[in-house]
Amino acid sequence: MLDWLLQKLPAPYRTKARDYLVLTRMDRPIGALLLLWPTWWALWLAASDFPPVKPLVIFTLGVFAMRAAGCAINDFADRKLDPQVERTAGRPIAAGRVTPREALIVFASLLVFSFILVLFTNKLTIELSFAGAALAAIYPFTKRYTHMPQVVLGAAFGWSIPMAFAAVMGTVPPIGWLLFIANIIWSVVYDTEYALVDRDDDIKAGAKSTAILFGDADLPILGILMATFLLAMLFVGQRATLGWPYWLSLVVSAGLFGWQLWRIRSHDRAACLWAFRNNNWLGMALWIGIVLALAFR
Repeated sequence: MLDWLLQKLPAPYRTKARDYLVLTRMDRPIGALLLLWPTWWALWLAASDFPPVKPLVIFTLGVFAMRAAGCAINDFADRKLDPQVERTAGRPIAAGRVTPREALIVFASLLVFSFILVLFTNKLTIELSFAGAALAAIYPFTKRYTHMPQVVLGAAFGWSIPMAFAAVMGTVPPIGWLLFIANIIWSVVYDTEYALVDRDDDIKAGAKSTAILFGDADLPILGILMATFLLAMLFVGQRATLGWPYWLSLVVSAGLFGWQLWRIRSHDRAACLWAFRNNNWLGMALWIGIVLALAFR
């Protein structure tokens, strides 16, 4: 689809447009999907049914815009680090195809677009959006100062959860914050799996991550985090009085987590990247469970 759209552009603009798409990871939607599923969990739970079309459209568009903005500012922050890491050396800024100034313009433009979307919600959601923008902006720089940037990523990725509750209900109930905390734990799980791919290169480059912090205990710690996430989601289901489809989705999620741990037991880079991507199915399974549980009430 993206290639078809690019072919419609005049030749002089085609290459630059492709570089911008790669900068914002529009060619790799997995990150946006990992942000989309928790947002949809929140929208359906807040509405206790199919959510109103207006917030559904606003938040779905906002997910893709904010994820793209996050990627642009991430590559700006990592412009000196990326050339030292094999997997990221070909990124547009690292390879010199996009300037740092262009990346900042892309980031600011996407941030403005996202804020315009939020203006069609309510006062509380607008107020919460400022914290979300701040989290998205500071996350890429945290890997220089803490071994737990994944926690900040989880907060940035999950801030759409309280915003979704605020947009639908006009308030953020306890279940909204519980879901937010659960999403932070899940984000630490899948981004640690992602960081395992680059752990050796990151150590040499001086970057920090939970994959480095956990060291040889990475798999047991990931297992504990997975179990904690499932427990938190069990509490979410109890508070929302969800039925058997949701509990079945939790069983499926536990199976997917077990499969991930089995695949990455040898720390093979390809297996770690597969495990990261597999979380897309986990997020989808939980969303389907929520939708069906609400539909069969």
